[in-house]
Amino acid sequence: MSITAKQIIGELVAEDYRTATVFKERNIDFCCNGDRTIGEACALKKIDENEVLGALEEVIRGKDIPTDHPRDMAPDELADYIVETHHTYIERKLPELKTYLKKVAVVHGEHNPEVVKIHELFEASAGELAMHMKKEEMILFPFIKKMMKAKETGERLDPPHFGSAENPINMMRHEHATEGDRFREIAELSNNYAPPVHACNTYRVSYAMLREFEEDLHRHIHLENNILFPKAIALEKELL
Repeated sequence: MSITAKQIIGELVAEDYRTATVFKERNIDFCCNGDRTIGEACALKKIDENEVLGALEEVIRGKDIPTDHPRDMAPDELADYIVETHHTYIERKLPELKTYLKKVAVVHGEHNPEVVKIHELFEASAGELAMHMKKEEMILFPFIKKMMKAKETGERLDPPHFGSAENPINMMRHEHATEGDRFREIAELSNNYAPPVHACNTYRVSYAMLREFEEDLHRHIHLENNILFPKAIALEKELL
């Protein structure tokens, strides 16, 4: 597999998720802004594209991709995987992180005002993500399963009440971009999740958990934007 600067980042990561590490190490967004070429992203970041291409080639020459790669899942299977893996993770982590961040904001906010803003941003994210996941689980994902059933059984598929799968998908992509922007601000405010030397254990744990949360969110958004949504759109065009 030969990689060029003209390749779309999201498509490359969808083909081989190991390449995500190369982009993440260079702070190149592969999920919300994964529709850019490698060359465009490198130019924006003022990074040597040849160095990035070399790193990508090195990663790809490594071990084989796992056989259970999400790219190979059927759309309905991938939707279930996202709910069971990423939606469940978010639902489990939100209450704990909100508690930690609130405590840090109250105790350290006077001398470290950035933690107050981080707490506010995460509270907003928590509310938006909860609604976002419910919309996926109650509207988009059931329609994806309905399409797969129609394909497997040959049953007629009636157009959904929302017109086309692309309508909720466009909304989901917009909301993904909003969360991407919000977490970029959190990362900047937290010095890329590096607590100050005087930070207490709760302070340090909250930053470590935020980093992990952002990494899971990037993976989550990538699976939807770059793999699930294109598959769903193609399936709908095939059936309707």
